[in-house]
Amino acid sequence: MGVSVRFRIDVAADDAEMPWADVHGAARGVVYDLLRSQDAQLATQLHDVGWQGSPLRPVGISPPVFFGVKRRTAAYAMSGQGSVWLGSPEPRIAGCLLAGVAGRREIRWGGTVLRVKGVALDPVRDHSSGESILVTGSPVLVKHDDRYLLPDDALYEKRLVHNLRHKADLLGLPNDVELEVLDAGPRRLFYVEKAPRVGATVRVRVRAAPVLLDALVDWGLGLCTTQGFGWVR
Repeated sequence: MGVSVRFRIDVAADDAEMPWADVHGAARGVVYDLLRSQDAQLATQLHDVGWQGSPLRPVGISPPVFFGVKRRTAAYAMSGQGSVWLGSPEPRIAGCLLAGVAGRREIRWGGTVLRVKGVALDPVRDHSSGESILVTGSPVLVKHDDRYLLPDDALYEKRLVHNLRHKADLLGLPNDVELEVLDAGPRRLFYVEKAPRVGATVRVRVRAAPVLLDALVDWGLGLCTTQGFGWVR
């Protein structure tokens, strides 16, 4: 596996708020639009099948994060200063995402137009110790027997480790992982295409091979990362 990529898109919104349904509901459409603009075959493969014989899709994206806004109870507040992050541990995918943003003046996030102000690569993190504290900016989705788990559930850490090892196997990386939840946010419920998504943000200590820690930062933790869940800040 070559060098992966994680980058930030600085954006501005002219509208004051975004419908809550679009916060995560529109993320996957943004991913595939960027990929399709560079490699339609790759976009179709990921969308319809997954990656290298697995239904997993090694792409991470964050919901838009806006600064200088006051929280609203019924809508997602926006401003003229915000950012969206994307990444992938697979160089082919990451390269298409980055090339897809280059030269764009706007991104359509569902019904919202986000004006692109700039694009910058995130600095590479030092994981040489084999241990990292990972903090997510969006809820992590973990399931067992079709039921979403929360960080205080007994099986949560075990199932999240299973997810991370599954990702390591897909990428051909060492899959020895130890994880400890250090802190967690409140339970959050979102509907994506009318299907519920239940999770919480977390701060976790992860011990793994440095190359796997790099990959998890670019990909995210848990399920549905193409929908903006589990993005590592």
